[in-house]
Amino acid sequence: MAGSDKVVVGCSHGDEDPDNVVVSYLTAGAALDQGKDVLIWLTSEGVRLALKGYVDPIRAGQDPPVERVHAQFIEKGGRFYVCPICFNDRGLDESELVENAELKGATPLMEFAGDGALTFNY
Repeated sequence: MAGSDKVVVGCSHGDEDPDNVVVSYLTAGAALDQGKDVLIWLTSEGVRLALKGYVDPIRAGQDPPVERVHAQFIEKGGRFYVCPICFNDRGLDESELVENAELKGATPLMEFAGDGALTFNY
């Protein structure tokens, strides 16, 4: 699996844990810079990261702010799979999802991973 061209970065945190959030984006961004096909799998409170404007205040005034690494992730072609169960349990609105974000469950995640993907969880 060391030569895998796919990377899954799991993030289950939102603004309650800004360190794990920013490390998720930095890991995903580094993989994109290496030419990998990268997916951030959002679960639990992490599903909120896929909402328009949610990341803007996270680590504002710190380097790097999440707003910047979030925008870079999207610009580089990174994608989000958002756990539909977690999303719907929170009563969130699908029309508020950012670009490159989709409600996708475990089966599509496993299809993406295929025969192997590097995985990181935060």
